[in-house]
Amino acid sequence: MATVAMIGFGAIGRHVARLLHPEISSGRLRLTALVRDLDKHAEHRGLGADLIEVEHHEEPRWAELTADAVVECAGVPAAKAYGPAVVAAGTPIVLTSVGALAHRPTRQALLDGPGELYVTNGAIGGLDVLEAAAQARALDDVSIRTAKAPAGLIQPWMDAEEVRRLNELTPADGAQTIFTGSPAEAIERFPANVNITVALAWATRGLGFDAAEDDELMEEALHRTRVEIRADPSQVDSHHEITASGSAGDFAFSISSTPSPENPATSGLTALSVARTLRTCVEGLARR
Repeated sequence: MATVAMIGFGAIGRHVARLLHPEISSGRLRLTALVRDLDKHAEHRGLGADLIEVEHHEEPRWAELTADAVVECAGVPAAKAYGPAVVAAGTPIVLTSVGALAHRPTRQALLDGPGELYVTNGAIGGLDVLEAAAQARALDDVSIRTAKAPAGLIQPWMDAEEVRRLNELTPADGAQTIFTGSPAEAIERFPANVNITVALAWATRGLGFDAAEDDELMEEALHRTRVEIRADPSQVDSHHEITASGSAGDFAFSISSTPSPENPATSGLTALSVARTLRTCVEGLARR
């Protein structure tokens, strides 16, 4: 039996637990979820995960945790706070909040091992094709345009006028661009919305043969990848348009992902990607 510890048990974590039902119910996988408040998860105990409360001031002792792998489903701050310690303890980690890789010290710690880093694709696809082209140094330009409903893009740093403008957008106004820049800038300003932009940079960084080279390639990819975020009042699902070009050719992907059944504000494809990546991780452990 493979044992997996999950950091967080929010919408994505609960959706992942549902997707892993075949493995959990058959006894092939045991899932433990670390949460801050057990009372808030009373109605989620039937999803097959053992819930363990971790105090706000308490940091899990990863070296003592009897888990074959850890999957992070708790957001960029949690990934930055706990991910490096998981890897340093020699435990593989499946990273859902890929935006943490835009923070260089965190990225370097996650790449240093000895635990292996598994990066999910999140809410977008087609990255295997772009990764192959990037490893052959055959991509020059990479960009992503993300469109979401305006209410889902409102952030605490926005002033009252910006919030009012987003709330009052109508389909007649059309899609409005509210951000252009790099993935690192995007994830800083929209931490819960654009992990996919960093995932795209990671996939198109090229071929690194050690942690230091991977780190340098990712830094270059974060500067090369261009991001546009649009508030679209006619948008129900999250919509992403990826384009890339170079000597390998011209590529374009258009993806609209339906919301998670656990939380309409979260893409359902994210949990599907996490479950797939976790299965790959567990299969790799079983072959050792």
